[in-house]
Amino acid sequence: MKSVLIGVGQAGGKVTAALSDFDARNGFGAVVGSLAVNSARSDLQSLPLDTVLIGGAEVNGHGVGGDNELGTQVMQNDLQEVMGAIDGRTTAEAEAIFVVAGLGGGTGSGGAPYLVSELQEIYDLPVYGLGILPGRDEGSLYQVNAGRSLKTLLREADATLLVDNDAWRSSGESLESGYEAINERIARRVGLLLAAGEATQGVGESVVDSSEVINTLRGSGVATLGYASADASSDAAANVNVVTSTTRRAVRSGMSLPETTTAERGLLVVAGRPDAISRKGVERARSWLETEVDTMEVRGGDFPTRDDRLAALVLLGGVAHSDRLEGFLERARQAAREEEQRAEEDDAGLTDDRIDGLL
Repeated sequence: MKSVLIGVGQAGGKVTAALSDFDARNGFGAVVGSLAVNSARSDLQSLPLDTVLIGGAEVNGHGVGGDNELGTQVMQNDLQEVMGAIDGRTTAEAEAIFVVAGLGGGTGSGGAPYLVSELQEIYDLPVYGLGILPGRDEGSLYQVNAGRSLKTLLREADATLLVDNDAWRSSGESLESGYEAINERIARRVGLLLAAGEATQGVGESVVDSSEVINTLRGSGVATLGYASADASSDAAANVNVVTSTTRRAVRSGMSLPETTTAERGLLVVAGRPDAISRKGVERARSWLETEVDTMEVRGGDFPTRDDRLAALVLLGGVAHSDRLEGFLERARQAAREEEQRAEEDDAGLTDDRIDGLL
């Protein structure tokens, strides 16, 4: 699916850079434009992307300091410059726009939902959010910011693909030291999804195209992406169990939003050499996925590659229940209550109306 990527804030810029690099290194051609937008000049200087600095008048290139209301304000004030840069990258070949942001920081959490809303007014393309939730051990301000931002992003975007920062962190890996590794894992998984309709390594029996990704994400709401891979035989008939077991691992231990149990729609993409992909395995895996997430709408297909391993990508759209998301929302509510108590203001922080009822 040919997509334009717009990274907002520090995390958004870094993930956009990692996604663009992954796509270029593999020659997929799915990323047709990319841009990083931030209020902190130092965060933009290290990125191998075109960039736009916002908030010069308000913060003079020093960032908004976690203040997501200020993040919204600087995006609003410098919107014309941002939209001008996006317009030059959103050509006729683009099929979707992804606004990428860490939802805990100030510029990303405040600026990304506002930008999504403006893009919806201008472009006749799906506009998706790729939102990164803060980990459990990040500060309370990040939890509150993410709760506020997520509520707005879900309302404005055609769908919001969520990544829990803890989901793809390796055991024993600290959050600080693991940021780069987490970004690479996001890039590999999301990059493969975007590339699924851009087959460059041969023709599969039933190749996934961009319309199937778009249909899986339709109807707004939360989406999540799972991934797993395994060694495979050169004989497709011997890979029935490889396909089914890899799909199960992608759902049960490889989701970007773990512990998702119910969704409205699903898409299964099996990547590998065409002669190694078992059609029987794909059909069995699809049937299992329908039962596992309680939906009758599961699409499936191939993504031909030269890799000797088989990989399963599972995209779930319209997520109706996730224990992990419920846990995050409770942390955000608790952090907001503590913020209110410290400020001694009855109307400060995050009320139930701003964070409850997301699903």
